[in-house]
Amino acid sequence: MEKPRSVIVVGAGAGGIASAARLAKAGFRVTVVEKNDHTGGRCSLIHHDGYRFDQGPSLLLLPDLFQEVFHDLDTSIEAEGVELLKCDPNYNIWFGDGESIELSTDQARMKKEVEKWEGKEGFERYLAWMKEAHVHYEASITYVLRRNFTSLLSMVRLDFLRYLGALHPFESIWNRAAMYFHTERLRRAFTFGSMYMGMSPFEAPATYSLLQYTELAEGIWYPRGGFHKILDALVKIGERFGVEYRFNTSVTEVIVDDRNKRATGVRLDSGETLKADVVLMNADLVYAYKNLLPPSSTATSLDKKPSSCASISFYWSMDTIIPQLHAHNVFLADDFRDSFDDIFKRQLIPKEPSFYVHVPTRVDESAAPAGKDTVVVLVPCGHLLEGEAKAGLNPNSQQDWDTMVSKARNAVFDTIKARTGADMKAHIVNELLNTPATWKDKFNLDKGAILGLSHSFFNVLSFRPNTKHDSISALYFVGASTHPGTGVPIVLAGSKITSDQILDDYGMMKPWSPGAHKRRVVSSLDKEGSIPFDLARTLFGVLALLVLMIYLWTIAR
Repeated sequence: MEKPRSVIVVGAGAGGIASAARLAKAGFRVTVVEKNDHTGGRCSLIHHDGYRFDQGPSLLLLPDLFQEVFHDLDTSIEAEGVELLKCDPNYNIWFGDGESIELSTDQARMKKEVEKWEGKEGFERYLAWMKEAHVHYEASITYVLRRNFTSLLSMVRLDFLRYLGALHPFESIWNRAAMYFHTERLRRAFTFGSMYMGMSPFEAPATYSLLQYTELAEGIWYPRGGFHKILDALVKIGERFGVEYRFNTSVTEVIVDDRNKRATGVRLDSGETLKADVVLMNADLVYAYKNLLPPSSTATSLDKKPSSCASISFYWSMDTIIPQLHAHNVFLADDFRDSFDDIFKRQLIPKEPSFYVHVPTRVDESAAPAGKDTVVVLVPCGHLLEGEAKAGLNPNSQQDWDTMVSKARNAVFDTIKARTGADMKAHIVNELLNTPATWKDKFNLDKGAILGLSHSFFNVLSFRPNTKHDSISALYFVGASTHPGTGVPIVLAGSKITSDQILDDYGMMKPWSPGAHKRRVVSSLDKEGSIPFDLARTLFGVLALLVLMIYLWTIAR
């Protein structure tokens, strides 16, 4: 196959930026077209009168995956002038009865916190839960985040199958936590993180306890100057390799040669045509299939797949410091389960919402003028009901966004004041706002879902949309809604998977190592001489996959 000379990347989000730098290093001529006037997509910054806000992510997790992309590009985070600040404690979690829990990487502090609620035996159960989450973390990094799953058959790999049972993909993260923690309080504290995947803890696969594990084992980090500093560094690296960025440049369609069924470039809203040997789509995948590609059954089926949640996000400039709030604060609803049902089943804002409050000035004073605070509040809510409303799937859901925004704002004011004593409303000098509609408008996010497609079992691995188009050659995907999934570090891992796939398809050498994450002994599955145990696990995985295939074949008929 002829080696490609040029690549067009549609979208300058995390996946597009990292992939552009990788492909440019491999020798391609790379052009990135971005509809907005900045890079980063949801990871961009908002500036207003000396206040700086992280528009989207504010937690740097899974630091090894960030370090790896820089290492693959012959540099490091530190060498690029990015300073990572550790957030300690990780969170303060606030409950309706006025109590709070502090989560930390400090084992002594965690022992004290856990035993306060679970008794002396509680810490031993916490360590057992951490051990399980450690297996979820290590196995996922090695066997999921570094591998492509292009078909159901790609799941039939012995190294993966023997871990399938140990990953607990068919149990919810809530049910697994309930096996280790006796109190409702701690079960909530160690499962609310499923919101990072845009899922309810009562539905999210238990595998995702790996997120709580990385927080407690590796910590939460924040780049000085804002989360976008990481992506800005990757942009500069890419430019050194020759990547060209074109801003304020919207794409209206991917040009497909009907005779060869091959992507040959993109057409811009100005009418201009850009030709390329390869098109890499970093725009929201569902949006791309529905709006930028020829009509297809895939586009129709994607419209029916469950999406993640959306958010109502407030960006508040404060006239003073709010000492009661820490860098990362989580306020959990008393009616925990019903609050998630409101989001994921009724696509509304909960009657009593849980929400996250980020105060970057606790670790980086440059986020606000001296003596003042910058505050970002993220209130998870249902996504826009466009497809569902047309299909009649949610006939009883009434989405009045003006009312829901007002309800969210007042709930945040009342909850923070009741639980901490802080009067937020009295000290806000300016408010900026994102809603599902603005997420959709600014970043072309289908239904305004901020984390793309859901991460239920039938939306991951081989069931997730492929990183390469099934019928159009030279067209690839990277981002939250393709494999391996959502979240900046996961998308960065995905950029390596997709870049590797492009290089493999064109018979080109990969100018980076397979992966910096070394194989570790994380359980008896990894130890020499454990064949009987390994065999049992492998047989379980084969049986589970067989049952799954029979189920899929049955419903397909």
